[in-house]
Amino acid sequence: MASDGRVSLITGSSRGIGKAIASQFANQGIRVAVNYISNRAAADVVVKLVEDAGSSAVAVQGDVTKRTDVERIFVETSELLGPVEILVNNAGIISDSLLMRMSDEDWDSVIDLDLRSIFLCTREAIRTMVRSRWGRVINIGSVVGLRGNAGQANYAAAKAGMVGFTQSIAKEVGSRNITVNCVAPGYVETDIVEDLPKELKQAIMDRVPIGRFGTPEEIAGMVGFLASDAASYVTGQAIAVDGGLVIS
Repeated sequence: MASDGRVSLITGSSRGIGKAIASQFANQGIRVAVNYISNRAAADVVVKLVEDAGSSAVAVQGDVTKRTDVERIFVETSELLGPVEILVNNAGIISDSLLMRMSDEDWDSVIDLDLRSIFLCTREAIRTMVRSRWGRVINIGSVVGLRGNAGQANYAAAKAGMVGFTQSIAKEVGSRNITVNCVAPGYVETDIVEDLPKELKQAIMDRVPIGRFGTPEEIAGMVGFLASDAASYVTGQAIAVDGGLVIS
């Protein structure tokens, strides 16, 4: 699965799944631009993790909901590592509430970071990918975008939109040897899941055929595959990595 020397940008990669993807890429010899918005110390930890694995990395600050920041992120990455060949749209948030209680701000903030950001970043990335006739765009979605979830209308709408976006862009750029896919994690052991009440955690696990939460490394393994030459004939897919939750 080696992809030695390729340059990647992972949005929101200072912790959690993004951090695990950076580590996976380092093991594949992929250079990594670690995007963060405010926590430079955490981003530097990820940079060191990649470097200790024998690859190259830089920390690149920027808000991926803002066009000017996105343009700067890509310029800085290109200057420090080279043009982005592998884009992982990982940045995202949740702001859960039943629809009747959901504020405009709850809706807008989730749509902006979880959906608008992939539009801005992918548009910027494919400009160079098209010229070089090679590229990988990997969007980190959610099983909630495949099946919905009460109290998460904003998040489900954004992640479902991501699937449609993935399929549309895959059709636009496939002839240029660029693949576009979506990885849809189920419940994964991250800070968000850690804060759930014990009873709710057990209720969730009871619905998962595998009987446990996933790990960030298991999501990263799928992303690593999609970034590699082994996945050159896989595009336009929404792949659930969820222990079977989407079929339960």
